[in-house]
Order: sequence, then structure tokens, then C-alpha cells
Amino acid sequence: MSQSPNWNSGRLTGGWQQGVNAFYYGLGFSDEDLERGQVGIGTPLLEGNLCNLHAHELASKVAEGCQQAGLVGFPFGTPGVSDNISQGHEGGNGSLPSRNLIANSAECVITAHGYDSLVGLHHCDKNGPGFAMALARTNFPGLIVSGGSIQPGCHEGRDVTILDVYDSQAAANVGNMSKEEANQILRKACPGPGGCGIAASFNTWGIAMEAIGLMPPYSSSIPADTPAKREECLAVGSLVHGLLVNDLRPRDILTNEAFVNATVAIAAAGGSTNGILHLLALAREAEVSFGLSDIQGILRSTPVMANFAPRGKRTMVDLHNLGGTPLFLKLLLDAGLLHGDCITVTGKTIAENLSGVPGAPDGQDLLASADQPFKAHADMQVCFGNLAPDGVVFKVSSMEKTSFTGSALCFDDAREVSQAVEAGKIKPGMVVVLRYQGPVACGMPEVLVATAALALPELDGKVAFLSDTRVSGVSHGAIGVHCAPEAAVGGPIALVEDGDEISFDLLAGEITLQVSEEDLATRRKTWKSAKPDYESRGYLADFTATVAQANFGCVSRAHYPECEHDA
Repeated sequence: MSQSPNWNSGRLTGGWQQGVNAFYYGLGFSDEDLERGQVGIGTPLLEGNLCNLHAHELASKVAEGCQQAGLVGFPFGTPGVSDNISQGHEGGNGSLPSRNLIANSAECVITAHGYDSLVGLHHCDKNGPGFAMALARTNFPGLIVSGGSIQPGCHEGRDVTILDVYDSQAAANVGNMSKEEANQILRKACPGPGGCGIAASFNTWGIAMEAIGLMPPYSSSIPADTPAKREECLAVGSLVHGLLVNDLRPRDILTNEAFVNATVAIAAAGGSTNGILHLLALAREAEVSFGLSDIQGILRSTPVMANFAPRGKRTMVDLHNLGGTPLFLKLLLDAGLLHGDCITVTGKTIAENLSGVPGAPDGQDLLASADQPFKAHADMQVCFGNLAPDGVVFKVSSMEKTSFTGSALCFDDAREVSQAVEAGKIKPGMVVVLRYQGPVACGMPEVLVATAALALPELDGKVAFLSDTRVSGVSHGAIGVHCAPEAAVGGPIALVEDGDEISFDLLAGEITLQVSEEDLATRRKTWKSAKPDYESRGYLADFTATVAQANFGCVSRAHYPECEHDA
């Protein structure tokens, strides 16, 4: 069914209130321009962040492509908080809230201005998910475009990334590497614009968006600083015009099967736990029934078929040079792991998009077949139990066995974990429990300062980490996060004491605090929340007052009142 490209903006430009057109004439519009479809181009504007440094340039290219396609594109700015720069201090509390703020900002702009479509630029972890949430919420035609990965740096003839920065700094802190060499890596690892180049949160979401059908083919793997990325942005206008004319909307694309495809892609790529959190939020916004239990089954049955860092050494630029993200998705499709009949923003199905894509070439070490994968099941797994009744998401790329039992050592501050490592207080066989860092507590910051400290050879995969917060996709080890309910609302993780035995079995999907229900009930009687006091801090106060738990994707309970806390 076809529709006019100005299906929404025409209600303003041709409506009863003609005074609005004074502004458009002031912008240089002709009468013909008033009949064109209008496209809002969501642009994360923060030039103090490498991920976003080129965002305005790419948005301008998208606007130029819209003009060529007979549309009018209007770039508009949104927040662009850097997960890297905000790590390890109070600023990290604003990272996840910025995702919801971006979604709200995009919804506000495109509805207030009567735009016909939304194009969201994905430059760092939170803006791509935020724009996707706005698309699902409004159901305005549109798509997500990746800003592209950063090129790797070079140190002593080898590629280095942001992962090497944090690993080398942690090694230097305990004397396993010289400070001089660690600082050399620090200076070389990020040579230009673009999102983190490994299978961290940025690229996890890009791959997921191609798999789910909201991002054009190849977009996630084209590097940031290439002419190909500019050419791609110019072509977006034509894609948007097709979406408008054919009335193809996000909820036509965001089906249950599409969410399965996205989860499979994240699992097979060895992606970030943040991708799971964002998928849960997107499903809620799209009104698709898709939760942690669904994800649990997919993760158990999906092999790891990519050797990206942090589990391996390869980057997204390596995938681009090999053939791009469609090469990876074709591998999954041929293995029977994807639903090929899902429609995408091209107007074609996944299978149709991938029909001309060749198989992975021989002699490369980035991609593996389904019958000879890097690992038989995903590096991420979901567990439920008396410690996490609503679920905990594990990332265990460095853990050799699928089960673990250890004694708890509890912290309420991420920096204290790093200090404990430096002091030699954390030993193999321990479960490091970090709590009061969840969404209600303080915005659910990433705690790379803690997980990087645990990545030392003598601890990596030999201790477990359990928290109600998030970790960066740069993290590796035996890590359990998004524990729900969180400590701040009285979740069982708040009742853990030093020395308690904690066990989990990844493939059984179980986690257990080996403390009797009677003892837990006694502890609960004397429990007092250690939630930080941020009630006077504006947006963070609003976020923590209304946010749902991680098993609901940390959406707003003001919008979804059914997502109540249940501790």
C-alpha cells in the first residue's frame, strides 16, 4: 500500500494553520518544498567524544541524500554521552539514562515538528538504541545508520584497541607491565573518529540492527573515516523515500522473529551484555513479547562464530576488509540460525538482502562455520535463581568451565574492587559482588574500572564477578551483570554477606546463594538500603524514580506501569 511521503508533515504545511509555513519560507522553502516529505535526522552532537566527532558531517550527508531523493532532511541534536570518558567516576551514572533521554528527545522532535520519518545516527552505545526505541515507540518510518568503527591503533607492529588500553593499565598497576609501555598503548589506541572497533557495545548494537532489519546492509561494518561511509549516508535518502512511499514502518520489521535474529547475531558475534539490555527495551517499545527467558534459550543453542575482541583479537575493520557484516549474517543464515523471511528497511527480506553475498573465504581466522565454531554455545548466558529471581546475564568468554562455585566478597563501590585487587585481597575462587549500582540506585553505570582490574592473568576466568549494574563490552572474564531485582529495591543481592557461597551453572541457567530462606529472612529484617542520594540531581533523579529493572530493559515505568519492581 503506497502513501504520500509527506503523510504527516502535510498536515502542517497544508493544514488549517498556514502560519507555520512562515518559518519554512524563512528557511528558503519553495512551494514545491512544502509538498516534500520531511525527515528528522537524529544526530548525537558531542565533539568531545571520538565516537561522535564526525556525526554532524554524516548528518549533513544524509540531509543531502534526502534532498536528492525529493525529501527534506533536518538534522537535530541529541545528547551523546561517552561511555569511555564517563567510566570510573560519577559521570558514568548518566550513561544509561542518556539512552532514554535520546529516545525521548527524538520522539519529542519528530512529533512536535510533524516529521514524516526518523533517521537515527548510531555513533556510541546509547544513541543507536535510543533512536531505535523512538522508532518503535512512534512507529514513524525510518532507520538506523551506523557512524562506523574507529580504525585500530598500532603498537610495535600489532593492532591495539581500547581493550588493550584498559588491560595494559591494569597490568601496569600490579607490575605486570611497565607504566611507560602502558602509556604508549594509551596514546596510540584511538587514532581517529568512530565507535570502539571490537565487539563491544557499539558494534554489538550495529550488528544487531542489521540482523533485526532496521539498519541498511553493510552499515555496521563500514569504518567511520572512509569515503564509503559518506557514500552510504548519501544513499539513505533513497531508502527513506522507499519506506515512506511503501508505508513500511518499524513495527512491520520488529517482529518476534526479528528479535530472535538480533539475539542470534549478538550471541554468534560474542557481543556485549549491553546488547541484551537494549533488545529488551526495544521489544517493550515495539510491544513485542520477548524477554530474558526467550533470550536464555537462544544463547544456549547459538555457537560463537566470530573471533572479535574481547574474546579474540579481531576488529570490525577486519570484518569490513573481509566482506562486511552481510558476510557474517550469510554465515548464520546458511547455518539455519536466522529467519530469512523477515522484512528489512530495504523493502526486501533478510534472505533477499543476502542472496548475492559470498561465503566466508578460506584462510581467515575471524569467522567460523556452525559445525566448527569457536565455542558450542554463546559466551553470554542467562541464569535465574534465589539470588536473581528476575535474571542475571553472564559474559564468560574467559571461563573454561560452565559452572562455578565460590565465596562472596562484597563491595558497594567499583573503585574499591580495583583497590582490593592491587592490595592482593581478591583470590582465585572468589565471587566479587558489587551492588547498589543498579538503575534505581544510581543509573546503572558501567564499571569497567572493576572488571578491568579482574582481567589479570592470575584472576581472569578464575574469579567471578556479580553485580546489579552494567559492564562495558570491552570487559572480559567471568562476569554476571544486570542482576534483578537490584540491591536498591531490596533484591536478594543486597542480603549477600562476605563468605557466603554462590554457585552458578550457565547451561542449566541457574544461580544459587547457598543461604537458607530462614537466614535470608532474618537478614532482611535488619536490611537498610545503601542507595546513593541523587534525588537533587535533576534528570538522574527523574530516571531513578521511574526506571524499571534490567529484566525489562530499564524502560520507564511512567510509560510501562506494568514493569514494577518485585523484590
